[in-house]
Amino acid sequence: MKSLYENLPEVEIGGRKLVGRVLFGLLVLVSALVGATSGLLLVYTTELPQVEALEDYRPSSITEIYDEHNRVVGSFALQRRVVAGYDDYPQVLRDALVSIEDKDFYKHSGINFWRIVGAAYRDIESGGKVQGASTLTMQLARNLFLSPDRSFQRKIQEALLAIQIERHFTKPQIFTLYANQIFLGHGVYGFESASEFYFSKPAKNLTLVEAALLAGLPKGPTLYSPILHPDKAQRRRTLVINAMLEDGKITAAQAAAAREAPVVLHLARDPNSLAPYFVEEIRRYLEAKYGADQVHEGGLKVYTSLDVDLQRTANQAVLDGLAAYERRHGWKGHLENVVAEANVLEKYSHLDWDDEPEVGGYIHALVTSSGPGIATLKFGRYTAALGQPDVAWTQQKLADILKTGDICYVKIVTLGANGAAHVTLEQDSGVQGALLALDNTTGAIKAMVGGRDFNDSKFDRATQALRQVGSSFKPYVYTTVIDQGASPDDTVLDEPVSFETSSGEYSPHNYDEKFEGIITLRRALAQSRNIPALKLANKIGIKTVIDYAARFGITAKLPPYLPVALGSAEITLMEQTSAYSVFPNDGVRVIPRYITRVTDYEGRVLEEDFPEVKDVISERTARIMTAMLREVVLHGTAIAAAKLPFSAAGKTGTTNDFTDAWFMGFTPTMTCGVWVGYDEKKSLGAKETGAHAALPIWMNFMTVAMAGKDAGEFQPPPATSHAVAQKVDTPDTAPATEESH
Repeated sequence: MKSLYENLPEVEIGGRKLVGRVLFGLLVLVSALVGATSGLLLVYTTELPQVEALEDYRPSSITEIYDEHNRVVGSFALQRRVVAGYDDYPQVLRDALVSIEDKDFYKHSGINFWRIVGAAYRDIESGGKVQGASTLTMQLARNLFLSPDRSFQRKIQEALLAIQIERHFTKPQIFTLYANQIFLGHGVYGFESASEFYFSKPAKNLTLVEAALLAGLPKGPTLYSPILHPDKAQRRRTLVINAMLEDGKITAAQAAAAREAPVVLHLARDPNSLAPYFVEEIRRYLEAKYGADQVHEGGLKVYTSLDVDLQRTANQAVLDGLAAYERRHGWKGHLENVVAEANVLEKYSHLDWDDEPEVGGYIHALVTSSGPGIATLKFGRYTAALGQPDVAWTQQKLADILKTGDICYVKIVTLGANGAAHVTLEQDSGVQGALLALDNTTGAIKAMVGGRDFNDSKFDRATQALRQVGSSFKPYVYTTVIDQGASPDDTVLDEPVSFETSSGEYSPHNYDEKFEGIITLRRALAQSRNIPALKLANKIGIKTVIDYAARFGITAKLPPYLPVALGSAEITLMEQTSAYSVFPNDGVRVIPRYITRVTDYEGRVLEEDFPEVKDVISERTARIMTAMLREVVLHGTAIAAAKLPFSAAGKTGTTNDFTDAWFMGFTPTMTCGVWVGYDEKKSLGAKETGAHAALPIWMNFMTVAMAGKDAGEFQPPPATSHAVAQKVDTPDTAPATEESH
């Protein structure tokens, strides 16, 4: 039988063989491609994370600190993020983001194949690496799981992860994960946090132009920053608006109006800048108890005793008080000059400028030009001019004290919307101040100022500085005497006296170098007479006085020498303020407290703090001492406070050579302590007493703190019997190292 092919033409047989070979070759090629692709997918997916883990995913979030009225006063975070839900992001923001970043977000299954092919073609044509064309889901995969490098391997992994994410999560869930995760510049992550940072409002209140501005940031958070590059930010915003118009998300009229709108920011102040020393105390405590990771990533909620309004008042009172001190002592100059340091004026930026300035605040400014009658200044985005009348207090010509490139210290009087400001020239010679205010009943710290400028010095002069307290120590002497049965109407002889000590003869004197003869204990304390205080301490024993001070919560080791009675002891402002709260509290001391409650990310209570009280002295003694300290205000060294419209009591304190100035005062409801001085042992200047340097700050703070409140009245002291204090001239003490007022 003949072959089926025997009668076929030779050409046709050869053609069939060729076709067969081509088909076979194609099959081999396809098999190779499939095998290679499978191999690549196997390689690239071997170490890919399991996206199911996203079901329990919680991004690093901010630990926030709240005041007593649940207002934010500080925060800790590695990534500044406020986690929000899908419904917290308004439709206008969702539309803006989808229009500019991923038009088919609600249609695709994780990748947009044709966009990737197009982008790859353009990149190959230009010799670059694969980039762009990522969907929101791919961007989410990259941000959560992959490195930011641009390579074919990373792109394939990104696409595979995106497909897995789309299989396991709904579009709203994916959008929410993305919106909470993305970096949007200036340390801000997520659109909720960005809205609060750039516009001081929650995302749900964003307008069209604001939403479009934020939606333009993911492509280049630094390049399109409205703070650093407002012109580029506006152009990028216009692209977003045009994309929204093209997608039918807004009308032509809305688009036209939005394009014409200026870029207007309402930058949120750094919450940590309001009470930085208080916040730092909180941080140290939390990290010691919960660990740094939990504090900076765990999203804790920390509820504290602070009152934002009182804190602002305290900040202003201290800064204004220091400014008044500086003006009393004249212009000292010695300004830093950035031109002399070869810095470029246009690029100069001061740490102060990181925070939004406020009217009434103090800030360092750069002198951009200086002439015979005017100097122009810059701080942040604001400019100001100083004329000769603005520097009259220096008693020098403006051109002589301000040079181009100088960094000067100014107080902000007004801030204009157009960037123009009005300021007054001030001075920062290094003098420091501290203030601490406590609620008498609860021990709650309501306000705390630890220094002039936290950026300049983190050292907390309210809690860490041990300073000689001067005559503000004398109430412990009088408390000891009263508690042992004496009366404020008992008398003591104010006369020259010498005490024999192991190191020689000690002959103290009064501040005014005068002696009043026989005076009551009440007057001796009110007028801060040194000799009576020393005689009383010598009579009852300085060790007994020190024991009483320890009852008040003074933990510093006090040497058993008679001059301690005049305040040569070094005590912190925190302990001294807490101790004084015993008097209006009828002899009970409430331990100072910062924190009232801490909860975790889920709202579970981790700790609660309740007032801790300790009995110190009897009610009788406390009320008598309160009345005696009331005399200090009504007729004594703190008489300037007698004009206040509420009952106040307290004690001034000044150390030798005027190195430390104190006023410790209280009302029936609040105790506040103020210290002024230099960090080094340096004189504040002649007559810079506690009454002159510290008391005005206390008065300014308490005037506002008590405004509109019922400060109450002190409880009257019980009737007392009269006795005469005795004089003994031979104490075993060391010579005084400090003179107190």
